[in-house]
Amino acid sequence: MESPIETCASAPFDHAKADVILRSADGVEFRVFTLFLSLASPFFETLFGLPQAPDGASDQEMKDGLAVIAMSEDSKTLDLFLRFCYPSTLAEDPSLESLTEVLAVLAAARKYSLDLIERKVCQALANPKVLETEPLRCFAIARNARLKHETIIAARYNLRQPLIPALFAEINLISSSELLALLTYHKKCIIAVKALMKDFQWMTAHYGSIGGCGWLFNRPNNSGYNQYCCGQGTDTRFFPWNTAPLAWWTTYMQETYELLQDSPSGETVRTAADKTIQKVRSASCTACSGRVKDAMTEFSNLLALKVEESVAPIELEMDF
Repeated sequence: MESPIETCASAPFDHAKADVILRSADGVEFRVFTLFLSLASPFFETLFGLPQAPDGASDQEMKDGLAVIAMSEDSKTLDLFLRFCYPSTLAEDPSLESLTEVLAVLAAARKYSLDLIERKVCQALANPKVLETEPLRCFAIARNARLKHETIIAARYNLRQPLIPALFAEINLISSSELLALLTYHKKCIIAVKALMKDFQWMTAHYGSIGGCGWLFNRPNNSGYNQYCCGQGTDTRFFPWNTAPLAWWTTYMQETYELLQDSPSGETVRTAADKTIQKVRSASCTACSGRVKDAMTEFSNLLALKVEESVAPIELEMDF
């Protein structure tokens, strides 16, 4: 197998006054300062503090008068964690834009005892933008690294996803028992949320009376009768105050009930409400389309809050 072609890394790892060369697994040479690495890592402090053999008495590879140290990490990973080691005036901390980068840098941080970098990598795992799109991958990486807070947060975000997960890249990072613990947690949250849809006391307590949410029955404030302009719901499971609401609200509750059986999260409730608002506005009812946004935003925020309160006491049963 041929050795990779050696190339020089980009600034600031190409400094003419550097005192050591780190060569990545793919042949990129990083000319760095031992002082910066020693201050950042006890591993490098020990490595660079070892007695050096006299010239010619060692098989240490040299280049341009500098020792060359072969690293097992590829150039992208090496570049990322070296930037964390350098002073911010020379290299800003990189933004870890993918979970693949997070995993690689976290492994390097632990290998070379870079505790500060490990903490910064943990912050990347707790990034809401990443968690919203890839909670399972975050969970696997965090659990594999035994990061308690990040593992729990990822499990909570995963409630937005279906109970049965699709295959994902980092599944081999966790054991079958750890995956089972996550699925058990998810199922317990589903059971906790299910009770909300059977007892509407939380809703009647919030609005006080039918008059407090006349929009739900399309009851004008100056009228003593109901006017079901958009049809009347018939599913008695969703009769607040034992009174039939508008049909589109009943449909929303039926659909949300089913969705929560798979994804017990407040975000599930809000997303379904947004779709209902669009449907009602596209219909021909002037009365409902004019007030559905404000009404359903308030209601879905209330229901989402109750969902989050229901799952909050549920614990992820996992040792750390």
